[in-house]
Amino acid sequence: MGYRFGYYDKICTVVQMAACPLLGDSDIGYEPTCYARNIEVRNSLIFQAASLIIDIIALFMTVIMIFHVRSKYTAVGRKEMVMFFYLYFILTVLDFLTISGIIPISSVVYPYFVAAYLGSTSAMCWCLMLNGFIGYQWTEDGTALTLWTFRLTSLLIFGLMFFISIATFKEVGAFSKSHPIGLFVMYFIFNPLCLFVYVVLQIILVVNTLDEYWPLGNISFALVFFIIGQVIQIFLSDKICTAIKHYVDGVFFGTICTLLSVMMIYKYWDSITKEDLEFSVGGKGNVWEVKELLNEDDEFAPYAGQAANTVGHAGVSFANTNSHYGGQGYAPQQQQQQQAYPPY
Repeated sequence: MGYRFGYYDKICTVVQMAACPLLGDSDIGYEPTCYARNIEVRNSLIFQAASLIIDIIALFMTVIMIFHVRSKYTAVGRKEMVMFFYLYFILTVLDFLTISGIIPISSVVYPYFVAAYLGSTSAMCWCLMLNGFIGYQWTEDGTALTLWTFRLTSLLIFGLMFFISIATFKEVGAFSKSHPIGLFVMYFIFNPLCLFVYVVLQIILVVNTLDEYWPLGNISFALVFFIIGQVIQIFLSDKICTAIKHYVDGVFFGTICTLLSVMMIYKYWDSITKEDLEFSVGGKGNVWEVKELLNEDDEFAPYAGQAANTVGHAGVSFANTNSHYGGQGYAPQQQQQQQAYPPY
C-alpha cells in the first residue's frame, strides 16, 4: 500500500500523528508500525518523551524570541511578526498535550484538542504568509487595519480548519474518516503553499531592496530544516524507529527541525529589520567616537574645549585645538563680538 492523495492510511502507518487515532474505518483509527517507547510517570503512560523535551525547549526559545521581537520598538512589522510566534507557542502547547497522552485518546475532548492543534497549524502558516507582504508596504505596519486584518483572517483560517477537522472526525455530512480529503488538502497542500509564498516573497524582497544577500542564507536554512523535518516524519519515521530500537522516531527529529526552522525565520527577520536609535527605548547605551580632529579654522573649533569638558565622561574626546587661546576658547570670539556689536 503506497501513498495516496487524500488518504492518511500510509502516512499514519509510518509516523505517529495526533489525528491518526481519529481517522480510518476502525474505532481505534490508524496505528504506526513503529513508534517511540513510552515511559510511566505515576501510573500514567507518557508517549513521545524525547519529543516532549524538545517541545519544552521550544517553549522557552519562543518566549526569548517574543521578548526580542517586542524589544525592537521601531522595527518594521514588529507587532505582526510577534503574532506568528504567539501562534507557534500555542501550537507547541497543543502538540505537547495531544501527542504525549496527557489528554487520553479515549477522552471525549481529545478530538477537539486535535482540531485546535490542526487549526493553529494552518493559522500560523497563514499569519507567516501575511508577514511576507509587510515589506512591500501594502499597508502601514502596526496600524489597526493591519493588525485586525492579521487577527481576523488568522481566526477565520483557524475556524475553517477546526470545522473541517471536527466534521471529519464525527463524519458530518459528506466528510469521511476513511477518506479525509478536506483535512488532507488543508494540512498537506494549503499549509506548505503559504510557507512557499512567504519564502518567494522574501527572496524577491531581499534581491530587489537590500544591498546584501546574507539574509537569504537564513531563509534558506529555514526552508531546508522544514523540508528535512517533513521528509523524516512522513517517509522515514518507521525506518528510524526500527534502527534506533524504539528510543525515538521521526516525530522527535521533525520537532527539532520545526524549531530550527522557526528560529531561522526569527534570525532572518532580525537581520532585515533595523531599529531607529533616535526612537529606541530600553536599549544599551551607545559609545560614540570622534575619529577626526577638529580644524582650527572651523567656526565651531573655539567651543571644542568646552564641549570636551562637558561630555568627556561619555567617551567622546576632542583634540586641544584651541590651546593658543589659553584654554578659554570662547574668550577671543566673545571679545570680537563685543567690538563688532557695541551695546546700545
